[in-house]
Amino acid sequence: MVLPNFDKCNILVVGDLMLDEYVWGDVNRISPEAPVQIVSVRREGYTLGGAGNVVHNLAALGANVLAAGVIGDGEDGRRLIGKFDELGLDTSGIIRETKRFTTRKTRIIAAHQHVLRIDRETRKEVSPQTLEQLTAFMENKISDIDAVLISDYGKGLISEVFLSKLIALAKKHGKITIADPKGLDFSRYSGVSLLTPNKKEAGLASGIEITDESGLLNAGKKILETAGLDNLLITCGKDGMILFYRDRSPHKIRAETRQVYDVSGAGDTVVAVIGLAVASGLSFEDGAALANIAAGIVVGKVGTATVSREELATLAGAYSDRHGPE
Repeated sequence: MVLPNFDKCNILVVGDLMLDEYVWGDVNRISPEAPVQIVSVRREGYTLGGAGNVVHNLAALGANVLAAGVIGDGEDGRRLIGKFDELGLDTSGIIRETKRFTTRKTRIIAAHQHVLRIDRETRKEVSPQTLEQLTAFMENKISDIDAVLISDYGKGLISEVFLSKLIALAKKHGKITIADPKGLDFSRYSGVSLLTPNKKEAGLASGIEITDESGLLNAGKKILETAGLDNLLITCGKDGMILFYRDRSPHKIRAETRQVYDVSGAGDTVVAVIGLAVASGLSFEDGAALANIAAGIVVGKVGTATVSREELATLAGAYSDRHGPE
């Protein structure tokens, strides 16, 4: 599989921006105060999380990327903007709201394992003024965009009203829309080009317990019918992915066997890579195959990680050797 020229693609990411904080340390003893581990901190750091991780993955693959979202006006918001600045990205679509928290997830890691996660967040809907600013930003940029990726983490930005406006705007201009959903009502995303839930999310949204392939197929079929979708990609972790179409049989993508260290952000990588692949002219099937390879790479890294074009090209070539030309 030959990778297309990702640097010719212009991608807009709309969604919940987060800051991922990592605290790395060693565990050598138990606290005398309570039966808990003591982590001796060695280092700390911050990365982009949520929709920011989608942006980071796209930037790492060479795409031209714009982000639209909302952050708070405190120190975490400034740290997040600093991360965008380090990547040389345009932050004009990121709106600061006063008296709002910037979502921060703190992961404590010892011996390559998550010991604890601490979330600081708000799920309060953003203000009408912020939505007006974001809508104006998107209307101004949409004609130059190849695809719109929607990263919904349920933190107050992707309301039903805002989502319908975004989908309608993309449709009006003939742009691809791919959404990573949140919640049980997938009909909110009716009209997107592709929806990318994981198996657990698909089971909950369909009301079907997915314990085998039959349950998975029934859940996919029901979601297509009830949510008003033409295309659906359900990611299944170590079991790969399955791509559902309204008008033809599902397409299965086998997982590539790799050591799994951390699944944090794997869904962000999937939506980033398939969005970029389809925007560059590949089919949903080829894009899903690339996304499957990319997800296999990032779960082999500790922490919220990205995949480079070189890593993806190497493994895509190996995939083609094993499975034949796409």
